[in-house]
Amino acid sequence: MRILLVGAGGVGSAVVPIAARRDFFEHIVVADSQQSRAARAVAGVDDPRFSAITLDASDRAQVEAALREHRCDVLFNAVDPRFTMPLFEAALAAGAHYLDMAMSLSRPHPSEPYRMPGVKLGDRQFALDGAWRAADRLALVGMGVEPGLADVFARYAADHLFSSIDEVGVRDGSNLVVDGYDFAPTFSIWTTIEECLNPPVVWEDGRWHTTEPFSEPEVFDFPAGIGPVECVNVEHEEVVLVPRWIPARKVTFKYGLGEEFIGVLKTLRKLGLDSPEKVRVGGAEVAPRDLVAARLPDPATLGERMHGKTCAGTWVKGVGKDGVPREVYLYHVVDNDWSMREYGSQAVVWQTAVHPVVALELVARGVWKGAGVLGPEAFDAVPFLDLLHEYGSPWEMREERQAAA
Repeated sequence: MRILLVGAGGVGSAVVPIAARRDFFEHIVVADSQQSRAARAVAGVDDPRFSAITLDASDRAQVEAALREHRCDVLFNAVDPRFTMPLFEAALAAGAHYLDMAMSLSRPHPSEPYRMPGVKLGDRQFALDGAWRAADRLALVGMGVEPGLADVFARYAADHLFSSIDEVGVRDGSNLVVDGYDFAPTFSIWTTIEECLNPPVVWEDGRWHTTEPFSEPEVFDFPAGIGPVECVNVEHEEVVLVPRWIPARKVTFKYGLGEEFIGVLKTLRKLGLDSPEKVRVGGAEVAPRDLVAARLPDPATLGERMHGKTCAGTWVKGVGKDGVPREVYLYHVVDNDWSMREYGSQAVVWQTAVHPVVALELVARGVWKGAGVLGPEAFDAVPFLDLLHEYGSPWEMREERQAAA
């Protein structure tokens, strides 16, 4: 397998040392708009199976040419979701398989944004499912940690733990702190603004509906010493992916953001600083969201200042295989001290990076195979979860209190 990895930011750079320990691929071309960033990621492993090029992810023709020139079988999208469609379409045109961690962007309903979905996450990609099937190529979408591993957990629960599912609830929280900064997101602020300020989508009783941002707060008790964290509704791909393959009455995604973080995001919205549309300032044009991103530290550089753990997981409630009501939380925890010591990557980006590498290994070995636009739920979860143990980052399951009969 030859892979074009587009993006050498936090997650893309974390992919390189993870993949370097595996033997399932022939070559990975690391591409970024900044040649120095791609070259730095490659130099960090000193492995001839990696090379670096400059590439504009927004230029479909340029991406298609790179896939052909470097004879790549797969395009691995590790950039912001605003570039998803040109990369997705370039891979299809070049006859390559495709993997991303964030799907095509949503667009709120024009008149009732907090009641009805407009264009949902991934709608533009699923619209091309027939073309991918006709080309006999796989587009594996939403294959990071959330979405990604969280969806694999849902598949595992449906196949092995439950006879019927009332709710699949993805819950994400941490106790991470960053020394020396009043406000320092541990993931791309561009993506964070996009998912946190858009109307969250909920699947319930056979349909999708939307709510207001940060709605329905609940306190979730996270494992591994993280403890109780208030979580709120956030727009996320799992809610549009899980119902396509797994019967569940309700699907939700809630993120533990914290009161201060929510306050900052609300202020950005009030001031219009969340907008991706360019405005003229003096003689220059700049998108307010890009300006915010430029004023914040690169999440990939925060590892030495970070402490604590991050937890991603899927809480499932329903009726177990034995006919008895059951609740479980399947989860994956990464300690920042461990990920920095072992890989030189901070916990959040490392946790996001490891799961698509595991998925690509399963695709390369023919364990996961298919054609069309497919989410992680479309595949057998057991090989993935077994291989994750082999990567040295095991998952766990907590049996929750018994639900009332």
